[in-house]
Amino acid sequence: MRHVAFSPETDVINRRLPFFLALEEWVARRMPAGDYFFSWQVDPTVICGRNQEIDKEVNLEYCRSHGIDVVRRRSGGGCVFADRQNFMFSFITASDMVVEVFAAYTEMIAAALRKVGIDATSTGRNDITIGGKKVSGNAFYHLPGRSIAHGTMLYDFDPVHISNAITPSKAKLESKGVKSVPMRVTCLKNEGIGLSAGDFEKYMIKEITDSDPYILSDADVREVEEIETGYYRPSFLRIGDVAEVQGSGMPHMEKRTVVDGLGEFCVEYDRDPATDRVCNFRISGDFFMKGDVDDRLCRRIDGVKCEASAIKERILGLDPDSVIPGLTADLLLSMIG
Repeated sequence: MRHVAFSPETDVINRRLPFFLALEEWVARRMPAGDYFFSWQVDPTVICGRNQEIDKEVNLEYCRSHGIDVVRRRSGGGCVFADRQNFMFSFITASDMVVEVFAAYTEMIAAALRKVGIDATSTGRNDITIGGKKVSGNAFYHLPGRSIAHGTMLYDFDPVHISNAITPSKAKLESKGVKSVPMRVTCLKNEGIGLSAGDFEKYMIKEITDSDPYILSDADVREVEEIETGYYRPSFLRIGDVAEVQGSGMPHMEKRTVVDGLGEFCVEYDRDPATDRVCNFRISGDFFMKGDVDDRLCRRIDGVKCEASAIKERILGLDPDSVIPGLTADLLLSMIG
């Protein structure tokens, strides 16, 4: 595995988080086949999953008043909080087997922690835990021929920012048997790691990579910056889209479901009274996906007659598992209120 590194002249400290997400894409699209890894840090930021509704998952007023950036990533999963007390890891590999890659990645990180005396376990669908508490949350997505896995690693953390910036639903917390985010979170410092933050990052890079680093050139960085611009487009960020959909004036249907092992789902749609058909159908949540949820599921349900038999027939003709791993047609039907 090769380490992707910056030249000493590159200003990394002042980069916003989307720059590093863009770097993942750049590596996946431009670098030769192989495995790549890099580590990075950012100023306080909330990173939302591809299919989450930011307005419902994030306390935007708190973030604005405390200078916390809010961005969206291309991978699925839930919101995470990042700052300079934790590290972000990115792993890019030449594979289409995203689920297998993700499992291998989380175990690779957990194994590296165990080597320095931290009893870490890769568990659930995306967490690395210590004594049942989450120390690392991870996500993945797929580009043609490449899989990208990335996640946080809490060296230390600010429980005030985490509990106030991110506002998961009561149903999601209850499904995990806790009342708040900090109750299910720990960090390496609290677990007695014997390495300083800087030494820990160096250790992880040395432990995971095994060849000379690829040093990004100025031209490489400019190309990454071009990709980065896409993360700031309003159509991608979609902040305020909840009000836009629910402000249509049509009868609005919404149902939230937590599925063990898959995550939280919110299925909602409008019922056009003039045609009695489904419109603005959408699936949001912290689930993972292998394909575009809007194109391959939601838009194919839009326009169906608002009758149980018609909706069932349409959904049975789809293949939800090929888009959201583990989601069957029957499960999707049960999520429609």
